Amino acid sequence: MTKFIAAAIQMDSQDDKSANLAVAEGYIREAAARGARLVVLPETMNYIGRDIAGEAEPIPLGPTFQKMAGLARKLGIWLEAGSIYESNPADPSRPFNTTFLIRPDGTLAAKYAKLHPFDVVLPNGVTSRESDRVCPGNALASADTELGKLGLAICYDVRFGEIFRLMALDGAKIFAVPANFTVNTGKDHWETLVRARAIENECYVIAPNQMGKKPRFTAYGNSLIVDPWGTVIARASEKPGVITAEIDLEYVTKVRQSTFTLDNRRPDVYRLEKR
Repeated sequence: MTKFIAAAIQMDSQDDKSANLAVAEGYIREAAARGARLVVLPETMNYIGRDIAGEAEPIPLGPTFQKMAGLARKLGIWLEAGSIYESNPADPSRPFNTTFLIRPDGTLAAKYAKLHPFDVVLPNGVTSRESDRVCPGNALASADTELGKLGLAICYDVRFGEIFRLMALDGAKIFAVPANFTVNTGKDHWETLVRARAIENECYVIAPNQMGKKPRFTAYGNSLIVDPWGTVIARASEKPGVITAEIDLEYVTKVRQSTFTLDNRRPDVYRLEKR
């Protein structure tokens, strides 16, 4: 399949897991009714609150995965279920922030724990250490599907171009980047980063974002679907909802035959010489 409809779902998730899942289900059903074969949810789609360790679940045995798997199976879609806090038996106080891809038969195709925690110390002394609450993953992940190879990343990962390049070199033609990007940085960086990842790797990027006021910040929204030329082909409005766009894998090939970015790399000289 070289052409299909993909959907990105923008949400305003809060600390009521049942309510969040009910909202997600409604939007997933809407996306499928609009013809989407691939649906992508935002980061921490089932819970945003203070008790992330208490709300963590195992994957694939937990209730959120089971609910999402049932929907994927019933609707016959590929479902990239945003991310949830995944139980961490080695350190229960620090769950993983994990995204997962479900096949149309309801089975797990791939999962990925966010590699890069948002750990910052600002000049005004404000400190945010996501790694105090969330355990970072330690491996990249992508999945072969009949819709093309899909590379997985989460939110802050979008600032680390290395991981996207590695997935593109491994055959990825689409990146899914569920996010909960802040207004502070999102207004200046979100679109630029998403489009850059698309342009430099000649890939589609499906980037659903959270919106609304959260416990620690306000989320930016502006969920995007960007094509390999860097054109924004779908953008969410200032409210929760579903955006869709056509993914054309032949267009990936056309762009790659126009810019040759991946072909013209010089890994033989990509090193810093000591002087």
